[in-house]
Amino acid sequence: MRVLVTGAHGRVGEGLKTYLGDDEDYELTYLDREDHPTYDTHVADVADYEAIRPAFDGQDAVIHLAAYPLTDGTWDQVRESNLIGTHNVLEAAADAGIEQFVFASSIHAAGMYEAENAPELYELDFDLTVTHEDPERPDSYYGASKAFGEDWGRYYIEKRDYPEQFYAIRIASIREPPYDNPYGDAEKGVERGDWERGSDEYETQVKRLKGTWLSERDWVQLVELCFDDDELEFGVFFGTSENERGWFDIEHAKEVLGYEPRDRAEEWTDPPQELLEHVDANRED
Repeated sequence: MRVLVTGAHGRVGEGLKTYLGDDEDYELTYLDREDHPTYDTHVADVADYEAIRPAFDGQDAVIHLAAYPLTDGTWDQVRESNLIGTHNVLEAAADAGIEQFVFASSIHAAGMYEAENAPELYELDFDLTVTHEDPERPDSYYGASKAFGEDWGRYYIEKRDYPEQFYAIRIASIREPPYDNPYGDAEKGVERGDWERGSDEYETQVKRLKGTWLSERDWVQLVELCFDDDELEFGVFFGTSENERGWFDIEHAKEVLGYEPRDRAEEWTDPPQELLEHVDANRED
């Protein structure tokens, strides 16, 4: 299968390269606005339709990752990459006759559920489950842009010939190694000098990530399951690992796609030694 990955050199794209880059079942093509010393890249900004259009020819599927990625983004920052860019990528996929489209949405499309319930939400006994059927509740321009992308995808499915299948994965928290574990955010704060291990701030970050963590290998499994599916036309799925503290429903992904998370946040009771050594070597005092 030939797969075009937009925004390929960002954090979310790294897991795809690690797990699928050498897989004989996939031929990945990378599109990014910056070149890469290792990976052959079609260099273009998704906000420029004419520049990106040639990369779509001959592809079987698209994984659309390119976006301004932060919740503090202003309207001007989000508009070009997340709104115009997503429209351009969908239009290019439609024009090229690409059948499958995987959209990197975000839990921030429903982020107000967390905003109004945190930090109590991070405790194991908090009773809240948000499903794909609950209303979109964006918490930022970024979150709203992801909700827009989901709705735009539904429009293309229902009104255009291509893509034929659209999957929105509301990604929670993907972290690159050595931070790819429930202690990653807390240890990043230690590394920056924001707090100390064992502090209240540290423990809050651990609890939150134990609710939102999506390991790289579970993220890639979700993508592959979308590619393997030949029935669904449009679907929205929350993307986390098997997290007891999680408030976003992953049963829908299990039932519809056959998702079987390999990683479980509560199995982690301490940060891995590799992470501790990395942070201690690089921490800002």
